[in-house]
Amino acid sequence: MASEHRWIYLGAIVLLIGLVVVGVIQYTGVKATDESHRKAEELSGQLVEAGYPAPDTGTVQRLLGTDGGIVCESPDDALTTALWKIQLSNGSGGPGQRPVIADTRAIGAERIVLEVYCPDQVEAFDRTVDELRTDSTVRR
Repeated sequence: MASEHRWIYLGAIVLLIGLVVVGVIQYTGVKATDESHRKAEELSGQLVEAGYPAPDTGTVQRLLGTDGGIVCESPDDALTTALWKIQLSNGSGGPGQRPVIADTRAIGAERIVLEVYCPDQVEAFDRTVDELRTDSTVRR
């Protein structure tokens, strides 16, 4: 008689363990979603406060998640710096491409993103940006 019920008990235990695992996974996902939403809202508020247009928080949440994604990986490495310099040029391609004095606000938004998502990277970013020539060049 006991051996007949053993399979029922084992099945119930396996089902219970499965439900616990699913619950923990979903809880972790909800916690991460809440944190990414909070950070996206914080970023949006800081960008608006600095005079930038408000980004869609859903898009920010998907792109940057909870850790800032690729923005926080290495914001001061050589490749990223080279890409900034290319983007802060006159827009021409090939031999006509020339550096320009870019607007200070062009790099300000990335600094705000770093402040929200990876504040430990801000100092290195500031050192890298200090080498660039910027000024208030765009009319508002």
